[in-house]
Amino acid sequence: MRASFPEWRLALAALGLGVVMAAGLAPLGFWWLAMPALVLVMRLGLDGSAGRAAWIGWLAGVGYFGAGLNWIVEPFMVDAAHDGWMAPFALFFMATGLALFWCLGFGLGARLAVRRGAGLVAGLTATEFLRGYILTGFPWALPSHVWIGTPVAQVDALVGPFGLTLLTLAAAALAAPLRWRGIGLGLALPAAGWAYGAWVLAQPDPAPRGLTLRLVQPNAPQDAKWDPDHAQFFFDRLMTATAAPPAPGGKVDLVIWPETALPYLIEDNPDLPAMISGAAHGVPVALGLQRIARHGADVLGFNTLDVFGSGGALLASYDKHHLVPFGEYVPLGDLAYDWLGIRAFAAQVGNAYTPGPGPVLLDLGPALGKVLPLICYEAVFPQDLRVRGRADWILQVTNDAWFGTLSGPFQHAAQARLRAIEQGLPLARVANTGVTEMIDARGRITAALPFDTDGFLDVALPGALPAPPYARFGEVPALLLLAALGLWAIRRQSSPSA
Repeated sequence: MRASFPEWRLALAALGLGVVMAAGLAPLGFWWLAMPALVLVMRLGLDGSAGRAAWIGWLAGVGYFGAGLNWIVEPFMVDAAHDGWMAPFALFFMATGLALFWCLGFGLGARLAVRRGAGLVAGLTATEFLRGYILTGFPWALPSHVWIGTPVAQVDALVGPFGLTLLTLAAAALAAPLRWRGIGLGLALPAAGWAYGAWVLAQPDPAPRGLTLRLVQPNAPQDAKWDPDHAQFFFDRLMTATAAPPAPGGKVDLVIWPETALPYLIEDNPDLPAMISGAAHGVPVALGLQRIARHGADVLGFNTLDVFGSGGALLASYDKHHLVPFGEYVPLGDLAYDWLGIRAFAAQVGNAYTPGPGPVLLDLGPALGKVLPLICYEAVFPQDLRVRGRADWILQVTNDAWFGTLSGPFQHAAQARLRAIEQGLPLARVANTGVTEMIDARGRITAALPFDTDGFLDVALPGALPAPPYARFGEVPALLLLAALGLWAIRRQSSPSA
């Protein structure tokens, strides 16, 4: 496996293995293909200099993020005549930029540890943790995401996504020397996780709350969603679904529309809440909308979730606080627009949104309980679910039409399943074009609407579990694991016998 740096065959191997690793992400979920590829990437990083390891990490990262995040081109193709030219640059800079975290992780890990495998695990876990937090964070496509949909994902409730990433990398590093003992140990680690997860999933389910939610999926294509000629059509579709009677003998306790579903501003149409409430026959309606507020001479736009009750009374409101860079706001936005014509794609009011004050619990009363609202991208961040108090359930409203139809919506929905596992709470996910589904407190999908169709789903809200360790302690378990591994590697580094 030794090769001169940077030999072209080595470069192609690292790049190709990164692409294969991306097969572990949704919608494929081929963990059995991704894990051997990760083992081989680790193997390439075991020999040679720290610079060579950094080069391997960067190339593998380019392949992994380039293949896994190919959906990043989709927002630019909604208005291809205006924005299409940016699509290849977006994919290139996304892949090569995120790969720098892997470059740093591999390079530092190789530099600081004689036990190269332990060093690579510690280094890459640390830089993946940084990727989840710095510059607003982007913890999408973590190595641990290959386990979503398998029993191993239940370990996430104990140590969180970064702790599970460390264990995933550790399993690969153990097998990386390609010796039978190491391969056995590398297989034993996920096998133990699988057995633990299977045991968790076999436990009795918590008692349901006795609520029925109506999840409404209007399926408004992104290129027509904001077209004034289509606005009434999509509004009528939402209203029709809201007014539909429940199944015989059934009931509906809450109707939910997706992110920015309302095509009109309530500030210009104050009769809308009462109209929507009337269609729901007085049942509360939670819906995504845009709202504006004046702050002196400035007009501020917000991406908002409002809950309207009988007669259109506002019961609760939440403004999205974790905005999408370049999607809902543009860093140095005035210069970007003046020089390059770049605007925030999702925002319509003032071409950018204003962030809300932060995560909150919405108290919807004794029946509906306390809900933790997430708008779109916020479900990617485990830290965005940290609030004072304990929610009864989680609600994510989103518009994934921006992500196309191949991989983006399914990766986004998969990460929502981890949030349910981490918090031990059921999660209702309502999307404009899909994926619309109900997820129980162990991350299992209990009901779903077909993707890219319009309709609604009346579904029972599953029960909640007691708060698992990650919900109580956050990243502390993962950081303790990382610190222990780092200290062991450093001790081995300084040991005369190392």
